[in-house]
Amino acid sequence: MFRGGTVSGAAARVHPLTGRPFDGLPAPHRLGYVRISTLEGDGARFSRTVDLIARTPRTEPQVGVGVQVSGRAVLEQDGRRAEVPPGGIVLYDTGRPFAVDYPGRFRTHLFQLPRRLLGVPERDLRHAAGTAIGPADGCGPVLGPFLGTLAASAHSYPGPVGDHLAGRVADLVSALVTQLAADGPDRAGLGGPNEHLVRRVRDYIDQRLRDPELTPERIARAHRISVRYLHRLFEDEGVTVSRLVRQRRLEACARELGRHGRTAPTVAAVAQRWGFVNPAHFSRAFRVAYGVSPRDWRSLGNDEAC
Repeated sequence: MFRGGTVSGAAARVHPLTGRPFDGLPAPHRLGYVRISTLEGDGARFSRTVDLIARTPRTEPQVGVGVQVSGRAVLEQDGRRAEVPPGGIVLYDTGRPFAVDYPGRFRTHLFQLPRRLLGVPERDLRHAAGTAIGPADGCGPVLGPFLGTLAASAHSYPGPVGDHLAGRVADLVSALVTQLAADGPDRAGLGGPNEHLVRRVRDYIDQRLRDPELTPERIARAHRISVRYLHRLFEDEGVTVSRLVRQRRLEACARELGRHGRTAPTVAAVAQRWGFVNPAHFSRAFRVAYGVSPRDWRSLGNDEAC
């Protein structure tokens, strides 16, 4: 017996495993631009299929995170099968088909937020989707309790506080994606002997994005390699070092502009904070990357948080 429902805002089909209708689909809460819902019930299977995605009205791509409070879950996406124990965390992409089984009685918190606010490469998101971590692994000891507390109290926060807490959720989910992408089975054996150095360079760049003097020459000198060798390292990445720095700065600006409500800083202030010294150049680069001006992007983010 199938019937329709939503998994934290994403349309899904529900197949109860008990023979009785599943009645554990509460209305989601909003915390800024984050949707939160808590499912509790007897065994059931939730599936988001290709045809269901095609019939669903087009919305901004979302990422989902499940925090398993009790019971067990098994999520399948992109050919991966992730078993989620009590206290575990699983990540999925609502834009692609997935299925999650709850074999017995369960309780889980589900969070959904726009992909664009994570600031992670699409490649990393694809590697991370359909994988899970245990309650004591990686960022699990921080992320699990934090999300559990938010799920229980999301309705009580005023709008501006909710906006800021949503930003913290995005930061932590971004860290989760980075961890899962680095540790996932699809990454095993990739990259060759230089992958460790490439990761060191990427970390160095991410830590110094606010510095307007972050140049290929400075990056190469910090790693005791030539600029030519630095560029060769990133040939397989399909991006130049300068373009990577600009891309990461734009992603940081997009996250900040998309999160703030009434107390939002000016576009110029955000650009300068993330290493752009020329406002006109920043606006042009942002429009090329995201298809809208920084000011329009900020308005879109505020609209979604309402």
